[in-house]
Amino acid sequence: MRGTLVVATLLAFSAMPAAIAANPVRDVLWVALQGCVLAKKAAGRSFPCLAVDLGDAARPGTAVLRAPGQPTHTVVMPTDSVSGIEASVLQGPRGAAYWRAALAARHYVSDALQGRLPASAVGLEVNSVGGRSQDQLHIHLDCMRRSVVAALKAHGDAVGESWAPFPVPLEEVSYVAMRVPADAMAAFNPFAALARVPGWQGRLHDASFAAVEADPGDPRGGMILLAYREPEASAEYLMDHSCRMAKHDRSG
Repeated sequence: MRGTLVVATLLAFSAMPAAIAANPVRDVLWVALQGCVLAKKAAGRSFPCLAVDLGDAARPGTAVLRAPGQPTHTVVMPTDSVSGIEASVLQGPRGAAYWRAALAARHYVSDALQGRLPASAVGLEVNSVGGRSQDQLHIHLDCMRRSVVAALKAHGDAVGESWAPFPVPLEEVSYVAMRVPADAMAAFNPFAALARVPGWQGRLHDASFAAVEADPGDPRGGMILLAYREPEASAEYLMDHSCRMAKHDRSG
């Protein structure tokens, strides 16, 4: 699934000279982002992005891009160069700022589904260095798999506010999980939280995480984060870019 974004973007921007990017394969998203930023500065338009916020002294810039040819799959990126989950700058206020921007952008997925999936049910995800195809931080937004939604509904009560193993494997992978209370979501920094998993500090290059709000029936509410570490970790496999859950059975 992660490959779909880069392949589609490569096709969309194949006319751009490869020399623009330091790595023509892993910097395609960065090249596309520069086009969005230039359009915003020159004409006040965000195309080919859905939105561009140039930021200011107190807020870093961000952009929202729809994966070409995919009606719901959306990514949120810094307008500054930030390599990915392992970048040290994400351990500070910028990590929380990019998280807030991603939370605010979930409506692009819900809007594409004409409200059949509430924005609160849209998942967020970031891949590891080996599990991603691009070296510009991009937070994936899309539907979650029905099996994942069902597992969170069944076992969400076991997730507390400290990292602990999730009770069951998800897509055959063992995750650790933690809950972010609803009143703490806006100020939360998932990148800093990953560094607090025992043994993970300084080793985030091979970490990946996904997040989605708790099931509406969960009395503690908030958001549940799921993370694991492997050389090619990709929690994006918890997502369903075809959004079958919203199209056929929103109950999970």
